[in-house]
Amino acid sequence: MNNLKMIFKPLMGFMALLLTAFVVSTSAASAAAPTVVSSNPSNSATNVPASTNNSINVVTGTVVTVTFSQAMDPTTINSSPFAPQLAFTLKDVAGNNVPGTVTMNATNTVASFTPTASALSLNAAYTATVSTAVRDAGGTAMAFPIAWSFVTKAIASTAQESVKLGAAGTFAILSQTGITDVYASAITGDVGTSPITGAALLLTCGEVTGKIYVVDAAGPLPCAVNDATTLTAAVGDMGTAYLDAAGRTSANFTELGAGEIGGLTLAPGLYKWGTDVSISTDVTLAGGPNDIWIFQVAGQLNQASAKRITLSGGALAKNVFWQVAGSVSIGTTAHFEGVVLGKTLIAVNTGASVSGRLFAQTAATLQMNAITQPAL
Repeated sequence: MNNLKMIFKPLMGFMALLLTAFVVSTSAASAAAPTVVSSNPSNSATNVPASTNNSINVVTGTVVTVTFSQAMDPTTINSSPFAPQLAFTLKDVAGNNVPGTVTMNATNTVASFTPTASALSLNAAYTATVSTAVRDAGGTAMAFPIAWSFVTKAIASTAQESVKLGAAGTFAILSQTGITDVYASAITGDVGTSPITGAALLLTCGEVTGKIYVVDAAGPLPCAVNDATTLTAAVGDMGTAYLDAAGRTSANFTELGAGEIGGLTLAPGLYKWGTDVSISTDVTLAGGPNDIWIFQVAGQLNQASAKRITLSGGALAKNVFWQVAGSVSIGTTAHFEGVVLGKTLIAVNTGASVSGRLFAQTAATLQMNAITQPAL
């Protein structure tokens, strides 16, 4: 018996080492495998609009998107009704595949399933699935499939597709003719001016948590990054985003409140005014984390001092877009939410705060403000 113990004890120790090595290597492989980090609509979402209006005003069935943890191989995901590969599918409650097309974004991190039909069925359950056939850029497959479900609204409605910001998407403030500042402001996110000289960007390095981009050597020292290429792309995409938001049609609400939206609770959708818009009292945007608001303002946008825009129900600032043809004024100590796509001046008055982005095709002026870019 003692001899058997002498033989098996080292053997068992060796096997334990092998098992440990296997578990470690398996865990490492699993950690490296791509996975899904978010979806739109989210799992168990209800009252989902049956159709989506995109940036070129084409209405389709609700676009379903999925965001991956890393860049993917688009050839394992992209598909069409004529070349299906069933890696990313949408099925109705009977288990039938919904015909559609799957495309990836420029960074190959977000896949979009666009139904061929102009709308999904009303008050209907759907299940989206991403299979293990999808692979990342290095060829590693997902470790397990991901599935989630949602239910459409009982009444026909069309949601807006988000406005794509492209290279401008990392900037908290972007201006073409300069940024003035009454010290001290606190900016979280990148800041840039182009094509004007960096001498027109008057923020100091200590006021910005992020990068300060300029087109020459005249920016604030020692932190300014002289990168005209990045700024040219960002300013170009800022202009494209403005045109996208301005060009959306089939508004859900037109001339609401004759231009006075203070005191209102606003549902997701496309809003259009041919006048100025005023926020004289607090206003609430109520919706979920996947809902989109686009406000088209032909005149000026003026928010009164000490008034607030509040998001409720899980609504996110990154999904709120204010396209304004005239100037924008955010009052003293007011709080603003959303992405401002301004054709002219954006003026943020003393002590006001912004959760969003300020994109001005002329100048932006700050006075001891807190500007925080929303998460992407």
